[in-house]
Amino acid sequence: MARIFEYFVVCGLGPEIRTLDGTKGYHGTEYMYLPSLLDQYPPPNHSLYPPPPPQLPTCVLPAGVEFYSSGFDSNDPSTYPRSYPIVLTEGDGSKIYVSCIAFRDPVSEDIAEAYRIPTNSFADKCICLVSRSPCFRVLRDALEELFALCFSPIGSSKPLWDIIAYMVSKVPLPTPGKDRVLFAIDSCLLSVEAPPKDGLPHADISFQPLVQCLDVDNLIKFFTAVLLERRILLRSNKYSLLTLVSEAICHLIYPFRWQHVYIPLLFFSGVDYIDAPTPYMMGLHSGVDTSNLVMDGVVVVDLEFNQITTTEEIPPIPDPELSLLRGEILKLLYPNVVGIDQMKADLCGSSDQNFKISNKPWGEDHDLQLRFIFLKFFASILGGYRNFIENNATQAFNTQAFLKKRSRSTNQPPEPMIAQFLDSHGFLDYLERGIGSDENNNNLLDKLQDAIGRGQNPLLIISSTMVEPEIITISDPDVGVSGSGAKYSYDRFPSTVRTEEEEEKRKQILAAANGAFEYSGRQTPSSPSVSSLERAAERERMVLDIKVKLQGLWLRLLKLGATEDPLSSFEYGTILALIESDAEGIGGSGFVECIREHINSGWHGQLTEEQFIAVKELLKTAISRATSRNDVSTIRDALEVSAEMYKKDANNVPDYVQRHLISLSIWEELRFWEGYFDYLMEQSSNKSANYATMVTAQLIVLALHMAGLGLADNDGWYMIETIAERYNIGYKLLIKLRGLLSHIQQLRINYWGISSVKSQSLLPPGLSSPRPKDAADENQQPAEASGVGRSWVQSMFSRDTASRANSFSRVRKSTSDGGPSENGNPSKQDLSAAGQKKMQTNVRILRGHTGAVTALHCVTRREVWDLVGDREDAGFFISGSTDCSVKIWDPSLRGSELRTTLKGHTRTIRAISSDRGKVVSGSDDQSVIVWDKQTSQLLEELKGHDAQVSCVQMLSGERVLTSAHDGTVKMWDVRTDTCVATVGRCSSAVLCMEYDDSTGILAAAGRDAVANIWDIRAGRQMHKLLGHTKWIRSIRMDGDTMVTGSDDWTARVWSVSRGTCDAVLACHAGPLLCVEYSASDKGIITGSADGLLRFWENEEGGIKCVKNVTIHSAAILSINAGDHWLGIGAADNSMSLFHRPQERLGSFSNTGSKMSGWQLYRTPQKTSAVVRCVASDLERKRICSGGRNGILRLWEATINI
Repeated sequence: MARIFEYFVVCGLGPEIRTLDGTKGYHGTEYMYLPSLLDQYPPPNHSLYPPPPPQLPTCVLPAGVEFYSSGFDSNDPSTYPRSYPIVLTEGDGSKIYVSCIAFRDPVSEDIAEAYRIPTNSFADKCICLVSRSPCFRVLRDALEELFALCFSPIGSSKPLWDIIAYMVSKVPLPTPGKDRVLFAIDSCLLSVEAPPKDGLPHADISFQPLVQCLDVDNLIKFFTAVLLERRILLRSNKYSLLTLVSEAICHLIYPFRWQHVYIPLLFFSGVDYIDAPTPYMMGLHSGVDTSNLVMDGVVVVDLEFNQITTTEEIPPIPDPELSLLRGEILKLLYPNVVGIDQMKADLCGSSDQNFKISNKPWGEDHDLQLRFIFLKFFASILGGYRNFIENNATQAFNTQAFLKKRSRSTNQPPEPMIAQFLDSHGFLDYLERGIGSDENNNNLLDKLQDAIGRGQNPLLIISSTMVEPEIITISDPDVGVSGSGAKYSYDRFPSTVRTEEEEEKRKQILAAANGAFEYSGRQTPSSPSVSSLERAAERERMVLDIKVKLQGLWLRLLKLGATEDPLSSFEYGTILALIESDAEGIGGSGFVECIREHINSGWHGQLTEEQFIAVKELLKTAISRATSRNDVSTIRDALEVSAEMYKKDANNVPDYVQRHLISLSIWEELRFWEGYFDYLMEQSSNKSANYATMVTAQLIVLALHMAGLGLADNDGWYMIETIAERYNIGYKLLIKLRGLLSHIQQLRINYWGISSVKSQSLLPPGLSSPRPKDAADENQQPAEASGVGRSWVQSMFSRDTASRANSFSRVRKSTSDGGPSENGNPSKQDLSAAGQKKMQTNVRILRGHTGAVTALHCVTRREVWDLVGDREDAGFFISGSTDCSVKIWDPSLRGSELRTTLKGHTRTIRAISSDRGKVVSGSDDQSVIVWDKQTSQLLEELKGHDAQVSCVQMLSGERVLTSAHDGTVKMWDVRTDTCVATVGRCSSAVLCMEYDDSTGILAAAGRDAVANIWDIRAGRQMHKLLGHTKWIRSIRMDGDTMVTGSDDWTARVWSVSRGTCDAVLACHAGPLLCVEYSASDKGIITGSADGLLRFWENEEGGIKCVKNVTIHSAAILSINAGDHWLGIGAADNSMSLFHRPQERLGSFSNTGSKMSGWQLYRTPQKTSAVVRCVASDLERKRICSGGRNGILRLWEATINI
């Protein structure tokens, strides 16, 4: 049975007293103290109920606990009890509703004695009713009745905690629209019911405080700021106002939801959170000083003085909707003024379809009218929006087309307010919730638009048949029968009965406090002694707090949709912050424990590709933190759970998380494996088995983990042999162990390849990958938004006030850092300051793919022979995805960029090319398809490769060049649908190729780390270039110069004619994913997984790095260089455009640096997404990125030179 009351909680001064800054002990009445959870029902040891939110005491007493010399005084209003509601938001977004009464209560005698607090002192105490249902009125009524009953001179018929226990455990949650529950608190009868679900959401609050605190114009401005998801801070000297106004505005934006941080009543010590960089809605008491905060861009809503201030302009609601909304609100608030000129008699016999205006005092009818006014506003401003939801798998909303339609109908240019609203998280969430779900059937916005379109009375959508609810009576049979009319009265709020363990713990804490006070002459108050018991109690609270958060966040992380990016999600950022934010490792061990419990509950451990990367990064962080603390148990547990979680690769083979942890140095430590072996021996359940057999069994476990990690065979055997020698197991078992380890290692190497611990140990997390299609995946780094979110969350769990205060300045600094840092180039700060002027917001979001974008191609003027600029398709972007489709996008059609969708492949698209009339695509299904660009028809399907296709290139003369993981490069004749010849063969998968159609020279390279050069016209192989030691991922050829980039962290410059290596470029700290050759100045540009962009120039004595650029924080995926423009794209969805002014070309002296002439011109605002591929159109200054979430982000740097 669901209960309406989840908890009854008492918060106040506990046995362990601390000031708000964490100093232990009592330091006088001028300090404020941290509140503690004192009592609760159900009790904490109840197995059926989870604990209440750990942040509850801090939130219900936001100012902290204050000491007083006197209690309640009827002649002093400042001593009166205060009743107010608060709302808490959990990690999964669900709300907890709390009704509070704060009052002065006598300090317990044992606490006063232990801390030498003056006798007859009083301190703040708060009693709370906690519920998951927004029944504010019944929560307040019930709590006030309990409070009155406690201090009533008449007394209660039962002990107060018995009444509380019966009420919390017996009063059920009423069925919406059907039940009315009646229950009694002693002799007071209360009732509760919930409205039907088919109407407006349950709002058990009055909207009158909102319209009384703000005039109509400020109310609309506040409403607009909420819709546009600004950072909003409410100020008032009354706690109730902050919560009621926050809840009211959230109901007025129905059917949309506030998607960001929501803290209606912010505790005073959390004032630094106001500088958080992400959208939020917070309420703060007006007595808290915020003068030391930046407050840049924060919308401050002062409810006391009816003022709204902000440093950033809030775009207004456009007309005619603004005038209609304002007029309707005025008519509701001031009916006598608005309708003063109207006749009372209805001569025309027309019936007003709106609510009747009356002079009644504000009541529930007025609340309903106000909500309906704002619902009609949405129906008007979003008129016909359903016609712009694309009828495909993604159901994406065509924002640009909607804005064009509205602009034509209003004869006004596109309104910024509507454009920003349509791009908000709230609107996108509304679309995701409504389309194809049960919620769509009860969507009042759609019903209202339909009613208005049919000319019906709009009120019919919210009128429901009045059905008398069924009465459910909850009676306490024990009331009035306890004793012979016995009465219970109290002079203070009573404590519940403590268990012996709780009482003993309380005594020990107070005894420690008493001892600390006695030694205060030798110890300052700021450094009191801390007993082991106190530390244990503190750790226990922290563990519970963090573990509860982690459990919810972990389950939500596994439920993210296929198009959602875990690395940029709130869940990932918060878990990472919890792991990184505490020095004792509670977050890391708690996260690993959550995974273990989930596995033990029956979870099979399979992850999606995106979840896999997120979990891998989190485990790496947890292990690294544990290593620095020498927390062997956490490392051991993380190693074990990593062997249980996996994803399926292209061959349906499980790829376990454990294999991707090899870069951590702890696995090379013999002491770890010795400690792990000792642990396994202690835990061995088969104690009666043969000793040698038991030792061998545990050594096999070690061998399996070592092989799973990819530890080098010699290193692994050395450690196993060392451990085995300690136990003298005999040479026969030792030989079997050696054979087993070698066999497992050989199986792993044959499939995954060789892992090098030393080379990988320097990589950023998640760089190594044995398969080319995963290379870009593994190189992804968490998005910037998550980093900012993590910094914020870390500050929330910080116990150091100073560090928390400085956290946001660090966040602001980190988000603006970037730029060249060596060789006399500007520092990060200098570039950041200059870059503020170069930030671009002209970014379009292109939706259409339902899976990750894996291939992206830009149609250039050269490939379509556009000599005079008359080719329409020059500048098109063509994308391929894991959804097996190819899409053609026309950036010139704003709002309708998607030209066509090409379907024919059955697996992921890996490569795309085009010419004047055709598009060619290669896929994991081993086929190459040629499409007609004009008709979108499938012309030919070229089959002949025995593995997934990696590269395709359209050539002149209706020819197509393709390469694949089968190690072959093939040339096809499109006209005859035949393979003309296999023009090249490599010993392993081909990952990149380059062909010069004018000379017939073909270069290809891949997994075998060999660069091969063929002369196709002569039919011979020219050179086999050796030098790289790992996969070659990128190749560029221009004339006689060829540049290759490899996983061995180097790029090499080769002579095509001589077949010699002219230079090795080795300054990166990660695999080189892309290289570019600038023909105009014979310079080289390299981009790596370390996020660095390096410019190289041929000087006397060799090639030298002349410029480093550090504005990107993740792997560089694309470099495209022209004569004067350079486009860069990175895996963290950041892009940059570099420019080299024309007048500077040719003006360099022989000793001057040409490559350093490239200067950052513009870069767009980076968003939270992880990117797989990037393409640039330098002629039109456009860069497009394709993300894991299936979304393309097109940046158009509209510039005039």
